[in-house]
Amino acid sequence: MSELILVTGGAGFIGRFVTSELLARGHRVRVLDSLIDQVHGHVDGSKLLDPEAELIRADVRDGDAVARALDGVDSVIHLAAEVGVGQSMYEVERYTSTNDVGTAVLFEKLIDHPVRRVVTASSMSIYGEGLYRDADGELVQDAQRHGLKDGLTDWEPVDAHGRPLEPVATPEWKRPNLSSIYALNKYVQERTTHIMAAPYGMESVCLRLFNVYGPGQALSNPYTGVLAIFASRLLNGQQPMIFEDGEQRRDFVHVTDVARAFAESLFLPQAAGGTYNIGSGHHRSVTEVATELARAMGKNDIAPQVVGKARIGDIRHCFCDTTLAAERFDFRARQDFGDGLSELAEWVAVQTAPDRVEQMRAELEARGLVA
Repeated sequence: MSELILVTGGAGFIGRFVTSELLARGHRVRVLDSLIDQVHGHVDGSKLLDPEAELIRADVRDGDAVARALDGVDSVIHLAAEVGVGQSMYEVERYTSTNDVGTAVLFEKLIDHPVRRVVTASSMSIYGEGLYRDADGELVQDAQRHGLKDGLTDWEPVDAHGRPLEPVATPEWKRPNLSSIYALNKYVQERTTHIMAAPYGMESVCLRLFNVYGPGQALSNPYTGVLAIFASRLLNGQQPMIFEDGEQRRDFVHVTDVARAFAESLFLPQAAGGTYNIGSGHHRSVTEVATELARAMGKNDIAPQVVGKARIGDIRHCFCDTTLAAERFDFRARQDFGDGLSELAEWVAVQTAPDRVEQMRAELEARGLVA
């Protein structure tokens, strides 16, 4: 059955793919997006979206605009958020206002305009460090790292006895360890979604997204996904900047798989009420990813710059246990990573993107957020 679906933040990188996926499935889509310059640049927002989508340009904290956007809507995908661990540590009011207050405004308006289901975008950042196994084979949910400082040669978490820990795939049952304002914001969005939906007759789903990549990312936003940041550096003939020693491991999932996860979790009955990891189920080191991207972009002569410093709020290893989403609504990532990088490289090759990574590093260092 066709529905009218509101996608907040629908003009963003993930939102545009979600919108296209929903339209392709025969639904109508209304987008609410403030089109901030850091994400979108100085562009006509209507040109970002599929022409079949309806765009309302407004802030998610504007209650009157949210009420108008909800008129006649059957379900909601809530993506609107400020994104970025590092920036959240000094633009605290901006992040908390947009992410947490914005979500509160949305649900306050949903009291008078209830919908069938709300699916909210969360983040793997809420885990902090991922799950580990110690030398005795016991699982460790609250791994801690050495005090971060210049010149550190061992970045790995250890157990209480100083023994190394082995990173393993992180499942949804791992306790949150909120190590940044952004992580705290996303956890509040999750809990607000589940707390507010049921009393007003709505269903809720939250998707914890791992490292999403693909064409269309904001290349000039130095607080966006790591692959977009690396691509911007390489496009401008600069070395990708890698913090720590580059051996930290992440799970990269293609944006088309993420869009499919949102579309399927919005409708399948068995997904209701759940919080799910959305990742590829594979992990790679950050150095490996930077090297592979350089190769895909024909920039083999540009090696990554490993700076040997850490950003406050960053974690060492976190990658996705995909079991629950596969069991509950049969979600499995399909996109091959190599093919996805090639597609990203082709798109980047025809873009123009000012490189603002050094500016980002300077802003963090000036606030004491780089160890």
